[in-house]
Amino acid sequence: MIQPIDYFLAGWFVLVAISTIWVGVDQFRHNPEPAVMKWGFILVTLYLGPIGALLYVLADKEPRPGEHEEFTRPLWKQGIGSTIHCVAGDATGIIVAAVVVASLGLPMWLDLIIEYVAGFAFGLFVFQALFMKNMMGGSYWQNVRRSFLPEFISMNLMMAGMAPVMSLLMMGRDMRAMLPTELLFWAVMSFGIAVGFVLAYPVNVWMVKKGLKHGLMTVRPQPATRPEAHAEHSPQPPEAHAGHDAHAGHDETGGGASSPGSGHEAHQPSGAGRVTVPQLTVVGAFSAIALVVGMVAPANAVNMTLSAHDVGGLIMPPGMIMTRDTPAEAMRDMAAVDPRAATAAYDVDTRGDEVLEPARIEGGVKVFELTVSQIRWEILPGVTVDAYAYNGQIPGPRLQFTQGDRIRIDVTNELDESTTVHWHGLDVPNEMDGPAGITQDPIQPGDTYRYEYTVKQWGTFFYHSHDHADRQQALGLYGALIIDPADAAAQPPADHEYTIQLQEWLSREGLTYPAMPMEGGMPNYFTINGKAYPATETIDMKVGETLRVRFIGSNTIDIHPMHIHGGPFTVVARDGAALTTEQQFQADTINVGPGQRYDVLWNALEPGQWLIHCHINHHTTNNNVETDGAGGLTMIINVTE
Repeated sequence: MIQPIDYFLAGWFVLVAISTIWVGVDQFRHNPEPAVMKWGFILVTLYLGPIGALLYVLADKEPRPGEHEEFTRPLWKQGIGSTIHCVAGDATGIIVAAVVVASLGLPMWLDLIIEYVAGFAFGLFVFQALFMKNMMGGSYWQNVRRSFLPEFISMNLMMAGMAPVMSLLMMGRDMRAMLPTELLFWAVMSFGIAVGFVLAYPVNVWMVKKGLKHGLMTVRPQPATRPEAHAEHSPQPPEAHAGHDAHAGHDETGGGASSPGSGHEAHQPSGAGRVTVPQLTVVGAFSAIALVVGMVAPANAVNMTLSAHDVGGLIMPPGMIMTRDTPAEAMRDMAAVDPRAATAAYDVDTRGDEVLEPARIEGGVKVFELTVSQIRWEILPGVTVDAYAYNGQIPGPRLQFTQGDRIRIDVTNELDESTTVHWHGLDVPNEMDGPAGITQDPIQPGDTYRYEYTVKQWGTFFYHSHDHADRQQALGLYGALIIDPADAAAQPPADHEYTIQLQEWLSREGLTYPAMPMEGGMPNYFTINGKAYPATETIDMKVGETLRVRFIGSNTIDIHPMHIHGGPFTVVARDGAALTTEQQFQADTINVGPGQRYDVLWNALEPGQWLIHCHINHHTTNNNVETDGAGGLTMIINVTE
């Protein structure tokens, strides 16, 4: 249950089960009609739930004993009976085919064709010709021939309604509808059947009136009679049945009537007349045109070449523009994180950027271990995001090296997608650099990859995913990489130090999407070290002390003008390279772009609470709302005497 609609559907399908059981019990205990129609109403109620039960009560359920014949006689009720029979057979074939095709991963355009063929075949060869054989008379293949045209017309209109519903809803924002394991799949199929029923109903009324299809029928048990009396009421040959017009050559059941001795009575509507060839031609052509339009039209709005294996289960962000040429790769990158895949959850008090100690030292090599997994991470009290994390932290644990260290980092992937790690700004061997498919094969789910190199530089760096980085980095796969100089005197001294890693998040309707600079991907939450103000940390200092702030554009889709109140600061390093005294400069705002790093020194001149914040005001809100005077990319320096 990851969306509000899931709760609604759970309740709906409970009603479906109750309705189906009630209709089934009532049909077989009380309602006097042939078994094929009983099963027809049961199946349609299974597909339509309370709507099916409503149709049963309004059109077919005998109100009092002995009144079924008269109750079901009106043409509109006969049309419901005919459509019920059509839908029960056709929809069953369509649903079975849809489940099989989704499992095979065939594209949607082929899915629709297979569903049509399966629905038509099941409706014609099983539900019409086979199940109705005893009432229709004649051989099985004679019944196939008589049923073909009515089934063709009815099936065309049924599928003309279902096809666009399935295509547009299954491939809309919530593509869980493509997977038979999801409630939404069955909801879309049910809705499609309802639309198909509405579209097929008028032509079924017409075909009943013209004697091309049967409507509702009544079955009464026959009293025991003498053998000679039984012989007098033996079933008549098909050509003797009321409504069977051999000359018309298109009759499905001869108006639905059976011989009087069989106990079956169909209710031939008044005004029934022989159908003409022009009528059949026009109605058949109209149904075929409707079918083609219903099958083809959705291709103007969605990518019909995609399959359940390509995009099934994805939920796209609100506002994303998806067109007929949107590739599956784009959808996968922008899709919501599945909350059900989280392996752990952390509250707002849990902090990221914790220093990672070596797991061991082997022959002078410092060995570190990083595990990539999906977690739930609280960025504000009551606001949780579904995220990717290193060692269960956002940002990932801080890697603290000293210039000259030989280090080895074992990265284990516990995601359900591949990943890699890039060491941003570091001078490393090419095979250790991390770009997936370029310098290394991606780390597949369950695998471990070993990175090993000697640290040559010192300064502020960071590491991040370099496999589908627009998705994975935006969901939390980054961490600070701080390297101390071999000569400690090379770095300007400071009394306090704080690293600020910037990130944007997109959280809508209880789901988390990777924030991206495109339609539907703009962020609505902003964090410093994985928390949004007022959940960000406070730095405590005294007047006269110096603070080193390391700004890292760890995952940003904007340039963040980071400003410190209470006086200017001195920029002493940029992108991991120390500035000479002549290169250093004073500022009170520094533009931190994606991937950039700035080291600044700030002196506490006066007591008070001084802000560090982004000067794009929207970035200091939480979902467009200020909390306690600010939000997002805001934190406090608390200076005392």
